Amino acid sequence: MGDEYLQQFLDETTWYNHIVLGCLLPTNLWYPLPHFLQTWLRNYVAGTLLYLFSGFLWCFYIYYLKRNVYVPKDAIPTNKAMLLQIYVAMKAMPWYCALPSLSEYMIENGWTKCYDRVSEVGWLPHLLYLSLYLVFVEFGIYWMHRELHDIKPLYKYLHATHHIYNKQNTLSPFAGLAFHPVDGILQAVPHVIALFIIPTHFTTHVGLLFLEAVWTANIHDCIHGKLWPVMGAGYHTIHHTTYRHNYGHYTIWMDWMLGTLRDPSDEEGKKVM
Repeated sequence: MGDEYLQQFLDETTWYNHIVLGCLLPTNLWYPLPHFLQTWLRNYVAGTLLYLFSGFLWCFYIYYLKRNVYVPKDAIPTNKAMLLQIYVAMKAMPWYCALPSLSEYMIENGWTKCYDRVSEVGWLPHLLYLSLYLVFVEFGIYWMHRELHDIKPLYKYLHATHHIYNKQNTLSPFAGLAFHPVDGILQAVPHVIALFIIPTHFTTHVGLLFLEAVWTANIHDCIHGKLWPVMGAGYHTIHHTTYRHNYGHYTIWMDWMLGTLRDPSDEEGKKVM
């Protein structure tokens, strides 16, 4: 890639930095920082706000506005449990934000297959590449998540931090990012590896990384959406109670193909019997 082309990526990340940091922080606090640290700070501020805003909004809706509609009263997590989840997530957030900052640095330096404008490849190839990207991420996160369970030291020292939330009344949208920081980064790494294999639209990559905060809030709310083949909260709640099923991320395909799927509808049938 030529310097002029790479400058497009740099200009775009600089623009994102100015939009987020310029609106939320005094200029003298961030403008003198090197570009990489500006990017990290932007990701940290935006990630924190997105996590807290989506979590509070989600909890307010399902636990108060729709109290006893989606979640029985005795299944609502305590404020203490949710505050602990926020505490764990906020300790890890600075480390989480290092990953998208690193991916942007690699993109700016031309080390990946990213492209800056859809017009560079055309809409049809763009949609094909996006589909391949999502399939790769689904595959990668499934296996990363499964190995975090199967490799005992990884589970004991990393993933167990997240699995203390193992009952419906301990799970909440705030549990979505309540991981050991290394665990959270490992599960997001497929997003970055994909950049070296699959041509990827830069803005789409950044957007999908931040979508993780919203998606993980959704799959920890214990509400079974029944939207096949989406790996919704009904499936993920089973993962938290059995530890051996439903490792997938966005869809149930990997679990279905590899025999680790357990359907919430089957669980409901057993309760009725």
